[in-house]
Amino acid sequence: MKSLNGKELAGFIKERQAHQVAAMSVKPKLLILRDSDNPVITKYVNLKKRYGEDIGVEVIDMCITSDDALREEIIRANNDSSISGIIIQLPLTNKSLTDELCNLIVPEKDVDGLGEHSKFDSATATAINWLLAGYDIKLEHKKIALIGRGKLVGAPLYRMFTNSGYHVDLFHRGSDLTKLNQYDIIITATGQPGLITNSMVKPGATLVDAGTASEDGVLKGDVADAVRERTDLAAITPVTGGVGPLTVTCLFDHVIQAIGIY
Repeated sequence: MKSLNGKELAGFIKERQAHQVAAMSVKPKLLILRDSDNPVITKYVNLKKRYGEDIGVEVIDMCITSDDALREEIIRANNDSSISGIIIQLPLTNKSLTDELCNLIVPEKDVDGLGEHSKFDSATATAINWLLAGYDIKLEHKKIALIGRGKLVGAPLYRMFTNSGYHVDLFHRGSDLTKLNQYDIIITATGQPGLITNSMVKPGATLVDAGTASEDGVLKGDVADAVRERTDLAAITPVTGGVGPLTVTCLFDHVIQAIGIY
């Protein structure tokens, strides 16, 4: 069984990015806005801060618990020419604000690709594309299932795949997941630990687990541990180091590109 290790692919791209930034007269700067110290959120923010430091991109991390103050900071950063990229670390405590705040970021600085008019594709969805391509997972003539239709993964990846002419079906809350055993490639991003069980996965399938949740302080994916113990799968992402590292890499690719757009 093939392990879809995003860390290995990210390493090659990271080296290229460091050279790019070193050659730039104006250095990129990323602003991360969040409204909580949730351990999962903190983990991913720290990953981005370390990555930025490694390639020479300044990363500013701001935790703001007031909705109005978040709006004000986005507007201020939109007008700050020294900031090339702005992201809101999701999920927000007040999830009803997600669309409003993502759309408040000017399209040229929306490096996560979550606003309606962003100049960039979703970083996480692009990372999954990179991961599958990097390990030569063919999508043509395959049945692809996407579980979850969120802004980060499901919805943008569905658009990408359908625009490319792939056979893809979107599963969401209330869908019959027993039908997943008919699919060649399963990509899940719900944040529900252990959601995908053995009976849902046929032999020879490829699984990409982009779901993340904290359970008793331990990070868990959507795929149950028993599924990971199987040897009859074509490929699967590891518990850690699958989509996550490439998402960060893709995000910083956008931050670097944004210098030439804004």
